[in-house]
Amino acid sequence: MAKKFTKDTYLYWYELMQLIRQFELRAEEMYKMAGKIRGFFHAYVGQEAIAAGCMTATRLEDPYVTGYRDHGLAIAKGMSPQSCMAELYGKATGCAKGKGGSMHFFGKDNYFYGGHGIVGAQIGTGAGLAFAEKYKGTDNVCLTFFGDGAARQGMLHEVLNMAMTWKLPVIFICENNQYAMGTSVDRTSNVRDIYTLADAYDMPGAPVDGMHPESVHEEVERAVKRAREGGGPTLLEMKTYRYKGHSISDPQKYRTKDEVEEYKMRDPIEMVLKTIRDGNMATEEEIAAINARINALVDDSVKFAEESPWPDDSEVLKDVYHEDREELFVLD
Repeated sequence: MAKKFTKDTYLYWYELMQLIRQFELRAEEMYKMAGKIRGFFHAYVGQEAIAAGCMTATRLEDPYVTGYRDHGLAIAKGMSPQSCMAELYGKATGCAKGKGGSMHFFGKDNYFYGGHGIVGAQIGTGAGLAFAEKYKGTDNVCLTFFGDGAARQGMLHEVLNMAMTWKLPVIFICENNQYAMGTSVDRTSNVRDIYTLADAYDMPGAPVDGMHPESVHEEVERAVKRAREGGGPTLLEMKTYRYKGHSISDPQKYRTKDEVEEYKMRDPIEMVLKTIRDGNMATEEEIAAINARINALVDDSVKFAEESPWPDDSEVLKDVYHEDREELFVLD
């Protein structure tokens, strides 16, 4: 890479990616083996480099919004594994009070705005968040994540046009993990390089190796700088891969085991770890200490979720409608 990253950056990337990976693996275990988690579950395993690279290229106040494969980005934005695991369990201490589940993580204090279950719906929300930042006069930039399947939604094209026309401070990030549920990108469109969709709106666009946090950081940093300076949006296509199925119930019959194993040879966590070892950035004891710290944190998140209370029945209709409704409409 042209840009040289520091020891602290690599260690941060490694710890964050390992935390996301181990959280997902433990949550899957609690879903399948223990039956403690129910409903939909979409793991981020394999895509961790995207979250890591985006975090070092942005700042806390930059809002993030994504689809239903949201656990990794939520943790990256600083939401506690405890509140995230409790949400998966449906407990009152969850980040959405146990009402959202896997697909609807939310953390206002961490500038993480979901977690959206409708394919592509978050793309419009991301443009709205960017519009709000511009309206308020900040230089914050919204990162709006979506999958290759959502790239086929009409919402994307309407929003790209609007965002470019208004020069909104938004980075559209397509996490292209090769399959929209069970259908490959090659079978869904004549346009296989999703970043080229930006050309129709005179918007900058670029492909990114989403298996390397270095590449992710560099391209996001470039796009964010442009947006902060008033240059408007960018469309980035992160070429990545998910090692798990679309959801936890996916038998994955649409791809071969050899294909999955080939991508695992490029595992982003292992590649970062190799860089750390080759550069003598940490001893084996220090690496082991990081892993132990992560395992303890994930263990604690499960304990926290197990011991947390269920939502009270009185909560069932709260957070659905605005509490003060009588003055919303005045009829003469």
